[in-house]
Amino acid sequence: MTQYTVAVAGATGYAGGEALRILAAHPNMRVTCVAGHSSVGDKLGKHMPHIPQLADLTVEDTTPEVLNGHDVIILALPHGASGALAAQLDPNSVVVDLGADHRLEEKSAWDDFYGGDFYEHWAYGMPELILGKAADGSYLRQRDNLKGVKRIAGPGCNVTGTTLAMQPGIAEGLVEPDGLVADLVVGYSGAGKNLKRTNLLAAEAFGSAVPYGVGGTHRHIPEILQNFAHAAGLTADQAGRFKLGFTPILAPMARGILSTVSAPLTAKAAAMSDAEIRSVWQKAYEGEHFMNLLPEGVLPATGNIIGSNAAHIQVAVDRRAGRLLAFSAIDNLNRGTAGQAVQSLNIALGLDESTGLTTIGVAP
Repeated sequence: MTQYTVAVAGATGYAGGEALRILAAHPNMRVTCVAGHSSVGDKLGKHMPHIPQLADLTVEDTTPEVLNGHDVIILALPHGASGALAAQLDPNSVVVDLGADHRLEEKSAWDDFYGGDFYEHWAYGMPELILGKAADGSYLRQRDNLKGVKRIAGPGCNVTGTTLAMQPGIAEGLVEPDGLVADLVVGYSGAGKNLKRTNLLAAEAFGSAVPYGVGGTHRHIPEILQNFAHAAGLTADQAGRFKLGFTPILAPMARGILSTVSAPLTAKAAAMSDAEIRSVWQKAYEGEHFMNLLPEGVLPATGNIIGSNAAHIQVAVDRRAGRLLAFSAIDNLNRGTAGQAVQSLNIALGLDESTGLTTIGVAP
């Protein structure tokens, strides 16, 4: 069995820690290096005691010299930090960036929502992303663009939940592109492992839900619109055809994202039965190992997907309001970040894409 050595930067953060948890049980991966910043010199077990197999690794400084020499390098760093570092990494290593630096294709979108240096777009790590249709009517997928690549950009967690919920409706022209609304309930780990806001303190978080990144300011918006454009068979510079009202809401849970995405029905969709609309989602996700379209009437719940790389999906039609509603539940750290990254890494290396991953959640 082929073995790949792996270095993980940002190893003591939530995203890096989840990557380590998955890789520790991956039959083809051997974590040989963990890197950080404030934790340099510590044993990993001090920060990640839930991964005993890796507890004796010492956290090293996040430098090219430390990371180079490994078959796989995973960067779990804040936006702006991985771009400059990645330029100094071995071109023969497979590098997976869990941050935002290589997700966006359009510099104008980066400038509007992030600012600072703009870095080249890497192969986008969402295998199930629809890229329009082939001549025979079948869906084109991002999966084919991941085979053999050396650089992978991991999607945002909110982006993943929103995209997977609604992309079949976008691809088939069932919703009006200028009337999209996404409301997300998000676990606190999605805000990162820090105390940058007072509402991340337990005393303020318990028993309370609070919106953030409101008024069209959340940095995941341009990435969602980019994905919607691709689902419709358009290029990233045509993402402006879509308008999205996006409101994430922090809820008192450690993990999970529940996405509710809605939009007005097009005339095409209004003329279809509910069963015909549901069949669009069935067709889109048929044979997709990690996509689970739930039985009719069963709604996604975050408690059913924790610890897994699965996405639970549902679709409904509100005839009175003339709107289509699409739902998804994902684990923001697994399906939304590290699990999806490992899935994409598997494809890049020619492994079965489900290797080391599970669709089984931890419930209750």
